[in-house]
Amino acid sequence: MDTPVSAGDGVTRRHALTVAGGVLAGAALAQSAFPAFAAESQDADAIVVGHGLAGLVATAELAAAGRKVLLLDQEPEASLGGQAFWSFGGLFFVNSDEQRLMGVKDSRELAWQDWLGTAGFDRGIDDPSGQDYWAYKWAESYVDFASGEKRSWLAGLGVQWFPIVGWAERGGGLADGHGNSVPRFHVTWGTGPAVVEPFEKKVRAAVAAGKVTFKFRHRVDGLVTTGGTVTGVRGAILEPSGAARGKPSSRTVVGDFELRAPVVVVTSGGIGANHDLVRQNWPARLGTPPKFMVTGVPAHVDGRMLAITEQAGGRIVNPDRMWHYTEGLRNYDPIWPGHGIRILPGPSSMWFDAKGRRFGAPDLPGYDTLHTLKSITDSGYDYSWFVTTQKIIAKEFALSGSEQNPDLTNKDIWQLLSRIWQTPEPIERFKEKGEDFVVASTLSELVAGMNKLTGDNLIRLADLKRQIEARDREIDNPYTKDLQVMGIRNALNYPGDSLSRTAAIHKILDSSAGPLIAVRLNVLTRKTLGGLQTDLAGRVLGADGAPVPGLYAAGEVAGFGGGGVHGYRSLEGTFLGGCLFSGRQAGKAAAAATA
Repeated sequence: MDTPVSAGDGVTRRHALTVAGGVLAGAALAQSAFPAFAAESQDADAIVVGHGLAGLVATAELAAAGRKVLLLDQEPEASLGGQAFWSFGGLFFVNSDEQRLMGVKDSRELAWQDWLGTAGFDRGIDDPSGQDYWAYKWAESYVDFASGEKRSWLAGLGVQWFPIVGWAERGGGLADGHGNSVPRFHVTWGTGPAVVEPFEKKVRAAVAAGKVTFKFRHRVDGLVTTGGTVTGVRGAILEPSGAARGKPSSRTVVGDFELRAPVVVVTSGGIGANHDLVRQNWPARLGTPPKFMVTGVPAHVDGRMLAITEQAGGRIVNPDRMWHYTEGLRNYDPIWPGHGIRILPGPSSMWFDAKGRRFGAPDLPGYDTLHTLKSITDSGYDYSWFVTTQKIIAKEFALSGSEQNPDLTNKDIWQLLSRIWQTPEPIERFKEKGEDFVVASTLSELVAGMNKLTGDNLIRLADLKRQIEARDREIDNPYTKDLQVMGIRNALNYPGDSLSRTAAIHKILDSSAGPLIAVRLNVLTRKTLGGLQTDLAGRVLGADGAPVPGLYAAGEVAGFGGGGVHGYRSLEGTFLGGCLFSGRQAGKAAAAATA
């Protein structure tokens, strides 16, 4: 049986035994607790609910072990791969070949220090009934995985990465606090679709071999239990839909179904498209929920299966932990309702609240997402501003989403190289067509455009000018007291940033760097950090801490493992990786349980 990483990769014996024990426990539980209904009454060996990345990985593991699997989703086949398909394809690796190429010195110990400082686990990590008990164990195992076999496993499946490693979530200013001490964000060559592809191929091959059956347009409305054991699913069959990937599909019901299997694996995603659920679970520590938010995920990411699984006995933990971005743009060409695109900024744009007051550290571009979110909500408004230059956006702006990065997604080297001498076309299109951009040749014209865009006349030219000029004076010397300017100089010392993600340091009001650009930034909903509590085998736990027989979960619905592997905050590049790791763990354990 495979464990997450080999002992040679730095896994401790305790970690290995814990994971192995979880899988074996799943098998033992199956033998003792599954009801003895006749084999012919079963429709499959396992049912997987949700055909996103975690579901594909779990299905591939089950099929590789010889199990017959039904893979259900309420969406049509066009949306196979789910939310992961739309992603930038960022993955968190520790001490990778790409890092070493960039001169980055990383280690498992440094990554674990960063993870703990970022996660802030504080809900019973030593108490088996604590909300963070299994989350902490998942975090340990995931960091072992990311510093061990994760890269070689994916490389063996044909996945490749852009050689320049990105530096996301640079932190709050202390070594043992929030943030990545070193760059760890590895962009997949081919972005999200290339992460999905090897697992989709495995599953389609299993379909051809008769091991997997797709059940598209099957919406699960309940889990079937027999004597306290989950033995299947029931729900509605939705009418066929020709909706393109990401587009909303019909919810017209044309029939119902009930399917039986000794194992059900829930991999249905989070709540990001359900703004009512987002607001319902919004924590007071993040301030008042914004009245207006753009949506970073397709409409089918609705969170339905959380309540459905809870009704079957599963325990939801850490529901107040969530991850929303502060640099959202309204998409001028939306795919799903309220479709927002995130700017992945470099370190140089100046960041102001709705009234034109500059944010302080750590509310700097790329440093601390949730702290900045709280600062925005505390301002009394639901948006903020970047004030920047053409020179900065040409080098530093990237947009989230596979569709916004055709060079990387299509593996077009020449188009990628064109970023050296020109602003990427998707960014220029947003600058031209996006309603959140203001472009001007002078600061007075820029302020007039900002006030016209919002209609509230909150920005005062004199105040904005004073703050920008104060920052610009700090550029005259190679040293400074301005923490953002320090950060820019720090970034320029990293070859990856100086090559591709940080503009040469310059004054914002330098006319040769213009035109001036202001970007209205909206809060963009994205990830659910809490969810169904699972042990290291992916078994869903009940309120009493015991596994719910027959029930597994993986991916975002399980907080990417354990009901909240990230704790309060993410180091980035860990969402796709969490789907990969938890999907594999649950798939292997479910296969062992049905041997």
